Amino acid sequence: MARQGRSIFALTVPTFLWLTVAVVLPITVMFYFSFLSASPFGTKPASLTLDNYATFFTKDFYSFLAWRSIKLGLLVAALCALIGFPAALVLSHRLSGYWREALLLLVILPFWSNALIRIFAWTMVLREQGLVDQAVHAVLPWAPSVGILYSYPAIVIGLVHSFLPYMILTCYISLQAIDPSLVDAARGLGARDHTILRRIILPLSFPGLAVGAILTFVPVVGAFMEPRILGGRQGITMGTVIEDQFTEVFNWPLGAALSFILLGIVLAILALCYPLLRARFRLG
Repeated sequence: MARQGRSIFALTVPTFLWLTVAVVLPITVMFYFSFLSASPFGTKPASLTLDNYATFFTKDFYSFLAWRSIKLGLLVAALCALIGFPAALVLSHRLSGYWREALLLLVILPFWSNALIRIFAWTMVLREQGLVDQAVHAVLPWAPSVGILYSYPAIVIGLVHSFLPYMILTCYISLQAIDPSLVDAARGLGARDHTILRRIILPLSFPGLAVGAILTFVPVVGAFMEPRILGGRQGITMGTVIEDQFTEVFNWPLGAALSFILLGIVLAILALCYPLLRARFRLG
């Protein structure tokens, strides 16, 4: 037992050290920065203060952006679920062999390219005289321009494209774990496809759907690349404002405070949802 304990300790220590250096320490330092009155790397003397957190609650602009970012996260997560779950269902129950492997490769293909390249590729598609605009006018020369670059729909499209693979993969793994004999037994008892989907497949695959929604919602709330590049003036979100505080304004304390406030809001939402999900679907 002692030797086994030493082996486990030797194997886990490097992981915990890496997490401490790469995650815990940076977050702790940034949390400390959020209480400073001035940037820690500037010439102005810094002191501890709560003004950075008070700014969020005294200026409606920040609360509006926080709510806008949350709504964007919910919308993108919902769209990813509406698109990703049927796609995962087809991959797991309708296809096999070569076709399943080929489509799974297409799903994970975006992970092999740089995120900025994918976003800038969308600018070529969504802008006026872009690929979509030219295709529409090739068929309907009299149609108005369909360029939607620098708009809210362009932001949503870019974010859905970026995070849809997470939803498909988590749903696919959950659907693959369902025993096919359950579906066969339901069909043998005369259940229709929509009944099987509602009473068997959806409840059993919900853990994967919930994980996919979380993996989509959390990063979208703080996203800044897609809103900035695809949204233009319409792309001001909490994420872009936080980025500006670090890169443009050089107000690290306010940027850190806004980051932790946004983190607290997201954790509060997840904490409120978890008991409901656990009670309904017996998660955890």
